Amino acid sequence: MYKLIQSVLDSDEKTALRQLIFTLTATGKRYLLRNEILLAFADYCHQFQKPAYFYHSSSIGKLIEYTHEIILDEESTWFVIRPRIASQEVWRIKEDLTSFEMMTPQALLDVRDRFQRGVREASRREAHRFQRGVREASRREAHRLINGYQPHILEIDLHPFYENSPTISDPRNIGQGLAFLNHYLCNQLLTDPQYWLEILFQAIHGLRHDGIRLLLNNRIKSGIQLAQQIHQALKFLSQRPPNEPYEKFRFDLQQLGLEPGWGNTVARVSETLQLLDRLIDSPQPAILEAFVARVPVIFRVVLISIHGWVAQEDVLGRDETLGQVIYVLEQARSLENKLRADIKLAGLDLLGIQPQVIILTRLIPNCEGTFCNLPLEKVQGTENAWILRVPFTGANPEVTNNWISKFEVWPYLERFAIDAEEQLLAQFKGKPNLIVGNYSDGNLVAFLLSRSLKVTQCNIAHSLEKPKYLFSSLYWQDLEDQYHFSAQFTADLISMNAADFIITSTYQEIVGTPDTVGQYESYKCFTMPQLYHVVDGINLFSPKFNVVPPGVSEHIFFPYSQTADRDSNLSQRFHDLLFKTENPQILGYLNNPNKRPILAVSPINAIKNLTGLAECFGKSQALQERCNLILLTSKLHPSEATNSGEAEEIQKLHDIIHNYHLYGNIRWLGMRLPSREMGEAYRVVADCRGIFIHFARFESFGRSILEAMISGLPTFATQFGGSLEIIEDRDNGFHLNPTDLEGTAKKLLDFLDKCDAHPEYWLEISEWMIQRIRHKYNWELHTNQLLLLAKMFSFWNFVCPENNEARDRYMEVLFHLIYKPRSEQVLMAHQNKKHKVQK
Repeated sequence: MYKLIQSVLDSDEKTALRQLIFTLTATGKRYLLRNEILLAFADYCHQFQKPAYFYHSSSIGKLIEYTHEIILDEESTWFVIRPRIASQEVWRIKEDLTSFEMMTPQALLDVRDRFQRGVREASRREAHRFQRGVREASRREAHRLINGYQPHILEIDLHPFYENSPTISDPRNIGQGLAFLNHYLCNQLLTDPQYWLEILFQAIHGLRHDGIRLLLNNRIKSGIQLAQQIHQALKFLSQRPPNEPYEKFRFDLQQLGLEPGWGNTVARVSETLQLLDRLIDSPQPAILEAFVARVPVIFRVVLISIHGWVAQEDVLGRDETLGQVIYVLEQARSLENKLRADIKLAGLDLLGIQPQVIILTRLIPNCEGTFCNLPLEKVQGTENAWILRVPFTGANPEVTNNWISKFEVWPYLERFAIDAEEQLLAQFKGKPNLIVGNYSDGNLVAFLLSRSLKVTQCNIAHSLEKPKYLFSSLYWQDLEDQYHFSAQFTADLISMNAADFIITSTYQEIVGTPDTVGQYESYKCFTMPQLYHVVDGINLFSPKFNVVPPGVSEHIFFPYSQTADRDSNLSQRFHDLLFKTENPQILGYLNNPNKRPILAVSPINAIKNLTGLAECFGKSQALQERCNLILLTSKLHPSEATNSGEAEEIQKLHDIIHNYHLYGNIRWLGMRLPSREMGEAYRVVADCRGIFIHFARFESFGRSILEAMISGLPTFATQFGGSLEIIEDRDNGFHLNPTDLEGTAKKLLDFLDKCDAHPEYWLEISEWMIQRIRHKYNWELHTNQLLLLAKMFSFWNFVCPENNEARDRYMEVLFHLIYKPRSEQVLMAHQNKKHKVQK
């Protein structure tokens, strides 16, 4: 970037930069983000009649293309530049454009703080006075501020804990930690084969389950002897029928030092031993992965999902947690089935070993007619997967007996983890082998439990709140009463750094795209003024990051064309419900029910942006002439909302429908549909050759996108978030910019034109989307990868132990000195609400 900035300042483009900065200053804004910067530069180019090439190809054009933030200080302009994915540079250019220099992260955080203080401290006049005060400060003070010195602010820097760790070098390989570790370990095996043979022996030799020895007994005492006995065992097995069951030769193998766990037949045991033999002789990543996948080390798994209504019978959480609850229930079923199959293939079912999966959540006494007050509930469709509910305990049962929003749970998590540990040990009759946290609260509890039990920890964020809310960390104090971000962002820092590995649904969830910052990347460097600075919050190149997309239940969501699996009566009922039936929870009627339906399924909130979709539809007469809009939500009236933001969005949607006179072209169903019925709703719309739209301002992943695509609906989705990876190729024709209503309408109309001109086009896109989900987004692939990651990182921690104890001690300091005081503020707020109600 140095050469690029120098080229601007050494050429005629210096004048253009001066004019652009003047234009930005004239807007009155001092802090501009990427979209504002690009629009301002486009306006500048138009205003000053720059040639077409100037916007993209000039040096200043390239500089603006890389710029994600501009901060206008009194004596300089700060450029936050992202030259490539997962990389950021900060440059300060003097006001007179005579010099520039690269600045430290600390300096950037300080200037952000100064900006925030200036905005918070007063009105525009007072802000002007503030800026004048900075100008008039002494030279020493100005120098101190400019060079990034701010006393009495805690700096959090996690970089030292990753300094000596293996690190991915190519940004394109971020999220492929498993493949990286396989190559790294194999290289180590090749470097010192005798040492690694001994380490490998020790890792296998120590395996037990409930006191039962697995794989090796004490007859084998070294790595060299292990290699010798493998050859003896393979020679012995070569003389027996491949399908002979393990129990018939079990004792022969024990005489050779081999205990149960290698396989359930002669063929399976031989294959596993051959993998180990090849690994010892010629380490290769594919062989290491195949062998580790067969090692029986995981039998008990805890999935933590705390704040939602984790229940079955179509309860499935509140709107804010619906996707997470579905995810965890389906994951539990898939895990239990996979573990059971693996145990049988390993020959361990003969020893009575059974898998056990527990979904750990909170017990809610005032459960509103659900089963959320049951301490233990079996997961439907499993033999030994359970929902274990542990209550929140505290001094305010008026709060803890009820459901609590995900933004309010923080004071109760530490006690919950302590109580849950006792109940988990009792339920398992031993320790779990893997703990998987879900969302910020579940991940923090996973940290506390794994730290106490010394168990492998996996984190799944689903969605990090920090990047969802503009300037959420910079203005955390203004948002604290409603969202308590100080506790949440601290909890995120603790759990994501303490985790052994992190699962994400997409690559962009980690590091975004060339144009957007990733969710985890937003934790790399940020300020929470007057609380702390995060100088380096996470190593994005760490192999702990792994992209493992979830699946979708194909028993519920399957293609419309699978007519043999469909209930014709249910199909007819849902056709009537979507297009004809009158109901107090349905708004609108259809003048022409035969027009092509546009379906949207979503909770109602500002981020999901159903109001934006309705406005897009209302502004396009062409869309209204050719389509009907069908909205499926859980609520229809503002009185049903659980918070003011939701109520405002519901009312806004009513206003848009009224203002654009959409009643004859829209059906808004405000009712919670059970999952099986929801699956049929997608298929009914596909029967009518409809389309599905997900129009969120941001979506970390989007389960409804998977559901719609597997049902056979051509699907258009927001370009901001994980749908970029779910829907790929096809010339970007199915990605929508929710801020561009006219462009969205045009994309939809272009698709309709193609379908009208070539009816087979709809069928072609429908089939492509079905196959896309089947081949990449299925629970079997997800579960295989999850268990392989757990095994590999357990093996990694054994053979290459890092300085994790120091890291975890650092996390404990953050927990006790920052997180707990902030969470206690939430508790005080709850207690104050109680006292106000009593008065």
